[in-house]
Amino acid sequence: MDLYTKYGPEFQRRAMVTVSQNSDPEAVVRNILNQVKPLSNNAERRGEDSSGAVSLGKKNPVIATILSRIRLPFPNQKQDNGGGRDKHEQIKKELKNCLADTRYLLLIDDVWSSSTWQSIWKYFPEENKKGSRIIVTTRFQAVATTCSAHKDQDHIHLVDVLSGEEANSLFIKTLSECRGNSARQSNQKEFMRIINYCYNDLPSDLKTCCLYLSIFPKGREVSRKRLIRRWIAEGFVSEKQGLSVEDVADTCFKQLIERKMMRPVEHNSNGSVKSCRVHDMVLEYIISKAAEENFITVVGSHWSMSTSSKKVRRLTIHGSDPKRAKNVDSMNLSHVRSLTVFENLDKLHFKSFKTGIVQVLDLEGCKGFRESDANVSDICEMILLKYLSLRKTDIKNLPNNISKLKYLETLDVRETEVKQLPTTVGQLERITNILGGDKRRQRTLKLPKELKGTMKSLRILSGVEIVEGSTAASDFSYFTTLRKLAIYRIHHNEDIFKNLLSSIQYLSGYSLQTLLIVDESSEFFKTLESMSPSHLTDLRALELSGKLLYLPKWLDTLQHLVKLTLSATALCTDNFLVIRKLNSLFSLTFSISEKQDPALAAILEKNKSASRGEIVVPAGGFSKLKLLRIFVPLLPSLTFSKNATPHLERIELRFKKLEGFHGVDELGKLQDVVLTVDGHASERTNSILDGLKQRLEGKCNLIVNKYHD
Repeated sequence: MDLYTKYGPEFQRRAMVTVSQNSDPEAVVRNILNQVKPLSNNAERRGEDSSGAVSLGKKNPVIATILSRIRLPFPNQKQDNGGGRDKHEQIKKELKNCLADTRYLLLIDDVWSSSTWQSIWKYFPEENKKGSRIIVTTRFQAVATTCSAHKDQDHIHLVDVLSGEEANSLFIKTLSECRGNSARQSNQKEFMRIINYCYNDLPSDLKTCCLYLSIFPKGREVSRKRLIRRWIAEGFVSEKQGLSVEDVADTCFKQLIERKMMRPVEHNSNGSVKSCRVHDMVLEYIISKAAEENFITVVGSHWSMSTSSKKVRRLTIHGSDPKRAKNVDSMNLSHVRSLTVFENLDKLHFKSFKTGIVQVLDLEGCKGFRESDANVSDICEMILLKYLSLRKTDIKNLPNNISKLKYLETLDVRETEVKQLPTTVGQLERITNILGGDKRRQRTLKLPKELKGTMKSLRILSGVEIVEGSTAASDFSYFTTLRKLAIYRIHHNEDIFKNLLSSIQYLSGYSLQTLLIVDESSEFFKTLESMSPSHLTDLRALELSGKLLYLPKWLDTLQHLVKLTLSATALCTDNFLVIRKLNSLFSLTFSISEKQDPALAAILEKNKSASRGEIVVPAGGFSKLKLLRIFVPLLPSLTFSKNATPHLERIELRFKKLEGFHGVDELGKLQDVVLTVDGHASERTNSILDGLKQRLEGKCNLIVNKYHD
């Protein structure tokens, strides 16, 4: 991992996957393919584990066996007539196109068998003369020998074992972090006893939330929001001591982090943990404990355990290993209240659950919603459903009978082909979160007209489009419980603008804390000036993306604002003078997509000229700013004045061309500078980077990543 992090920026393409014992080789390869494919916004993809969301395109005997236990046989299922072979060749071709003429680095972690490695290896280009590298980690000498078949090119590196003293020191540190205990442990075998001590010391509600982590596969990065929404749907947390159920769930999440039962992986720009991961040994313990208490049944996992009872309450399917199919024959699936699938949905029919009591259905990343194989309307027969995630699936429409889900709290159709909600969605009186659209791909979700006065519990509405013929902008004022409103597109209409402004001001007087607006025309942004600042004082997060030419005059009155994201069209010295007055601001981002209107380049050039070719971060103010991010194709000379941003800890910049970077070495609290640079940057840009490395050496961490179109 350290090698991958250290040398990764030197390669044009890179990917990192965890294989483990039961991973499907095709799933691993497709995960690699998803990471090495260039993104439209030129940002490099982050690595995920091999159980990530992929389309496997093959039969899933584990799912088939489980469903045969729950449903009546479904006739006329189509057979796989060579489709798997076609997909295999397609994946191989795509991967070859991505890797053949590039310098790439692949980290394939925890390979358990020689056959698995051989199945993965056959997908890669036969030769590469660009200096590419593949790093494979394994626990077994035989696997290492198989991976190093070409003795003149391949090398085996044995890992040094910790000395007794080093191991003892590590476990003392682990235990003390867990509860501040100073007890001494002398043997690595005591590790499970340490985990057991940490677990048994948890309050009962935290134990329940902790056991729930066994749902996710080994190495999987777990979204905080996904986890706490599921906790809420399962009824593990409730309102107490004046805190909302969401705040209580968030507190539980933080406590599990503090107690080292899971560790943070990624942070949001406001400083909160965005995702976490459970250590392998901790997960092994949790899964065994969950099986012991018949809390969760795991199928296809590296640590699949037989349950003490034949009655299954929560079922999670990690893989499609045929050997696991027999394990479910004796299971009683009539009591399943939670179903999570991490792979393909081929041959899956949701009619299985018509009479079920399923409350949580999480299919994030699964493929297979074909008309002949999986019918979404059958999901809507799960009348007790509270949490439904179809995120990143290939679903295209939601059926009208979604109105049957009277208890539904979360509906997640982000990053799908769903473009409009059916009119019957207004009958979901308990709905709390509606999540749709895809900001990166500029996809939106249209709302029906019939929402006025309904959905009185709605707290998050994300990814929507405001257009004539859909929910009137004035009707948003009825959603007085709304905490977050994210609008991805606004049609140019004076009445829409006027009503939307009025609704935003009205909602700000109630619960609205996060407001995100994308306006590609800038016409709506021009009307923001007329808003009364007295209605917006409680905003915690504000994002104005698109073509933002001027900052609203009331912006500096938002003294509770923690997170501010602006279009890079607002990047100029004068605007820094305004923003520095925001005393609670934690993170500030200027961003622009290179796929947007070409006229934006002219705006950036105009701003540069207005600032005399230099963007100056002024002294004074910014009393709490810790994160500054700027993502633009051309970054003018950026200068930090003396005593500017006194608490700034991290700077992230992404650019094709950099004209200067000054004063950064004088920032006393700075810890990290992360630069993502075009791999074909000019000599001047590279020269500036070389000088920066010298000035920052020994003062902070400088990380330079390169991307390639």
